[in-house]
Amino acid sequence: MTDDIGAFVRGPRVRIEGRPGGPLQGLTFAAKDLFDVAGVPTGGGNHDWPTGRPVPTGNAWAVQTLLDAGATLIGKTITDEVSLGILGENAFDGTPVNVRAPGRVPGGSSSGSAAAVAAGLCDTALGTDTGGSVRVPSSFCGLYGIRPTHGRLDVTGMLPQAPTSDTTGWFAQYAVTFAKVSSVLLSETIPTALPTKLPDKLIVAVDAFGFADANVATALQPMVKRLAALVGSSREEIMAPQGLSVWARAQRSLQPVEAYATFKDWLDKGNPRFAFSVAKALVMGSMTPQVDQTWAALMRQEVRSRMKYLLPAGTILCLPTTPFPAPLTGQPLSVLDQLRDRITCLCAHGGLAGHPQVNIPGTTVDGLPIGLSIIGARGSDATLVAVAQALEKVS
Repeated sequence: MTDDIGAFVRGPRVRIEGRPGGPLQGLTFAAKDLFDVAGVPTGGGNHDWPTGRPVPTGNAWAVQTLLDAGATLIGKTITDEVSLGILGENAFDGTPVNVRAPGRVPGGSSSGSAAAVAAGLCDTALGTDTGGSVRVPSSFCGLYGIRPTHGRLDVTGMLPQAPTSDTTGWFAQYAVTFAKVSSVLLSETIPTALPTKLPDKLIVAVDAFGFADANVATALQPMVKRLAALVGSSREEIMAPQGLSVWARAQRSLQPVEAYATFKDWLDKGNPRFAFSVAKALVMGSMTPQVDQTWAALMRQEVRSRMKYLLPAGTILCLPTTPFPAPLTGQPLSVLDQLRDRITCLCAHGGLAGHPQVNIPGTTVDGLPIGLSIIGARGSDATLVAVAQALEKVS
């Protein structure tokens, strides 16, 4: 297989055949370079990270689970440095090509995984999501993608960043593949035929739609209408009464602090090289005042209470996954900072509340993919996957 889009890490390509006879036999997958693969250094998107670290002798839980189910691993994919990024541009390894939006970023930090699936180089790929790193590239690359309920999946062998927000996630081009892979990783049967029991209430997050670019909100309306018809009952609600930017500020106060704690010893002993934006995030994490951390922890409790109230069993909520399509590559830091801030406003609930979220592709703005997300109660991951599959069948 030729990697013409720069999705895979440099060096000899790893390939591990899946177990014969498993439910995913015949499918191929890639793993973000945060997941351990036996005999292969875990690069973490930073050329200094592997230095002095032992090569893994076993596979990460998610990698082994897919292998045991019959899928074949075909390589490890590029990630933003130590997963501290949301656009997919890596100063060490470059920017994977987004074939769905040429000249534009694939989204990060699971950039290589999303780009590889979008280009058809593999059927599915593992990513991670802390502040949006599966959801955002899913939207930018026109893919199905999931951020599972926080804490549901075993993250053994996955390089951590901010553990109270970190999750494993995955991508697929097609709903049927997405459902098969989700069934294996969630260890739960996902209905594949209609009619099947679906949620009976839909909430449309009007503040999130109002925050997105007007053309994005307009382009998503046909999908929202189909979703409402599928569910049967819908109403509009404000998701974040305190303000989406307030939720984003809380996530930006908590996540860098945890990231700094995760990498503190490495920073102290190794003085590693970083892109400016990554170094800045770690420095900010080291300097966040305790009063801000305390406020953010209280806001997290408010967010969790709000999401629990909005999402009892049988209810889902929809919103734009990102406020705009994939931005152009190579833009100045001053522009990128503003883009990251806006993205966080529509993604902060994931790390703060830990509810499952699925991105559903299906529409474009000026030819560029944009995704609609659905969120459910904690533990309703399989239901969301079933909704995504059902929506594809009625579209």
